[in-house]
Amino acid sequence: MSLRPYKQVDVFTATPYYGNALAVVLDADGMADEEMLRFANWMNLAETTFVLRPTQPGADYRVRIFTTTTELPFAGHPTLGTAHAWLEAGGVPSRPGVVVQECPAGLIEVRAHAADDDGHWLALKAPPLVRTGPLEDDVLEWALSGLGLARADVVAHQWIANGPQWAGLMLRDADTVLALEPDFAVLEGLEVGVIGPHASHGAHTGRYRGAARTARRKGARAELEPLPAPDTAGLPVTAAAFQSAVASAPADFEVRAFVPGEGFPEDPATGSLNAGFAVWLTRDGLAPEHYTVRQGTRLGRAGLIEVSTDAEGIWIAGEAVTCIDGTVRTG
Repeated sequence: MSLRPYKQVDVFTATPYYGNALAVVLDADGMADEEMLRFANWMNLAETTFVLRPTQPGADYRVRIFTTTTELPFAGHPTLGTAHAWLEAGGVPSRPGVVVQECPAGLIEVRAHAADDDGHWLALKAPPLVRTGPLEDDVLEWALSGLGLARADVVAHQWIANGPQWAGLMLRDADTVLALEPDFAVLEGLEVGVIGPHASHGAHTGRYRGAARTARRKGARAELEPLPAPDTAGLPVTAAAFQSAVASAPADFEVRAFVPGEGFPEDPATGSLNAGFAVWLTRDGLAPEHYTVRQGTRLGRAGLIEVSTDAEGIWIAGEAVTCIDGTVRTG
């Protein structure tokens, strides 16, 4: 048996236990494939990662990513969470502010800097899609049947595979997304993600801070809750009343990710899916180049994901914090 450093981190949140959990085994060189899969299955989280010495020039470390049943070539929240754990454990990237991760999908760049709450703010560059184009009619009917939707509910659909084989559906609004009651038996074998705009969404293009992240956690109609009483000193009565009347939307879009057959059939906050959505929706003019996503609402989570575009590509960003820090026995 070997003792290895271990962290369990929460991704796409600055508040522990509101994002998507990830198990990270550091210094995992020497572990066999079946040992990694057995440990990931025992953890029963959406993903578990294992950090190893890199084999490609330019990489700071190599990572292997496992669900409870299989290995993935790439996944978003494990990429960001692993970068956070590696940095917190003393890792120093070759390029200041940029962690380069080696995985079967290639070299993935992660922008990183320390956050105010002992975590890290991280952004990964969305990888190119390896499968795209509209869903075939039988696949679309499969998704609609498993989600209890009619074709009229779907604004657009697309393959957005970038490692995971995501089938993406854009629905007419966030309330439709939140109302879904999926039949996981019907969806077995299909990885499907849904996205819909919040009707009252505004500009959410800046990096969100703590107060904004935690202000609204109560479900589908949180955007209609009254704002906290503002400081109205010196404002006309009408202006003060307007400021406290209606809250802004919690994000520009609501997302849900369904992965039947895994230990977690609905994922709380998904980097790969949101990366795929971002590539598709910005390319086709269905979303702006900068927007925010809320995910995990129906699971009692409050994941927040920021999408932005610059000359280098499309970036999927959020914060990560450590919840458990210690060692694990392997071998």
